[in-house]
Amino acid sequence: MANQSFLDFLFPISEKYQSLQKKLSEGDIDYSSKEYQEIQKEYNRLEKIVNLKNLYEKYFRQIKETQELLKEEKDDEILLMSQEELASLQENLEKTEKAIKLSLIPPDPNDDKNIIIEIRAGTGGDEACIFAGDLFRMYSMFSERQGFKVDVLDSNEQSGAGGYKEIVFSVSGKDLFSLLKYERGVHRVQRVPDTETQGRVHTSTVTVAVLPEAEETDFTLNPDELKIEVCRAQGAGGQHVNKTESAVKIYHIPTGIVVQCQDGRSQHKNKEKALKVLKAKLKEKEEKERKDEVDSNRRSQIGSGERAEKIRTYNYPQNRLTDHRINLTLYNLDIVMEGNIEEIIEKLSLADKEEVLEDYLKSFKM
Repeated sequence: MANQSFLDFLFPISEKYQSLQKKLSEGDIDYSSKEYQEIQKEYNRLEKIVNLKNLYEKYFRQIKETQELLKEEKDDEILLMSQEELASLQENLEKTEKAIKLSLIPPDPNDDKNIIIEIRAGTGGDEACIFAGDLFRMYSMFSERQGFKVDVLDSNEQSGAGGYKEIVFSVSGKDLFSLLKYERGVHRVQRVPDTETQGRVHTSTVTVAVLPEAEETDFTLNPDELKIEVCRAQGAGGQHVNKTESAVKIYHIPTGIVVQCQDGRSQHKNKEKALKVLKAKLKEKEEKERKDEVDSNRRSQIGSGERAEKIRTYNYPQNRLTDHRINLTLYNLDIVMEGNIEEIIEKLSLADKEEVLEDYLKSFKM
């Protein structure tokens, strides 16, 4: 897009930003309302774009001034300096334009939501269960460092070898779905088990699902469509848990979805947590159906987000992590498993945004 036409394209965004700024400053809005929160969120998003637009205009103006200077200047030394300055300004202009375009991408409405993560051991027996525990530890350490709250909702521990056949937990904090949504899929681990006497590398898999928490306004559950059972908790959890009927299992009859929670001692709390998981699963199902209908032709490089999609390999003998969606290879697996996944998140997020941006800009013929 030509520079001036790009600025013309951004003009309505500046107008909308000013309109929201005026609305927020007038003070005739309930600051505790959802309407205010939505306006403030959109205002913050547009403010970033407008600030980048102002920077773009500055570079654009300086480029025109430097080009005029080059037409008139006769001194070779000044000409050389001006040419170098022009090249630098043009590079900055291009970087700013890219940053603006990335900021134009409509935000995922789920990005700022809390999440529920399900980790399930797949093929590989005990090793898969152990790795499920390793992934839970990795996400927990990442969350702790970020100041997020982790709450285990349900778990099925593997006796003997350790780890989990399955563990479900919620994470509460800022912009969580935007950070961890790329973890959805099959994680493959390659390593030598402690019980392996011949030193052979075994391959196991673990499936990770990341669900945005559903809000009360998303939909209302019909009690007639639910079958709720209470029973004694199974497995680890202490004597008190096993002696009382605190575990809760909920069946959603129309979809066949089943959820359970047994990690808490209170039946009421377990029911509350199980309903939260059920709502998240129903929300995911509803959004997947909508996405399949609207976006059936798009096959994302970052992946479909399907649970069966193989996304990453963790090779312990080589201390190597490979993310197959963007051909990312890191040789610091030991550090990653301590919860240091920021670099992976950043690269996946950027690749996804660039891909979405390409589709988005096509609609404007930019």
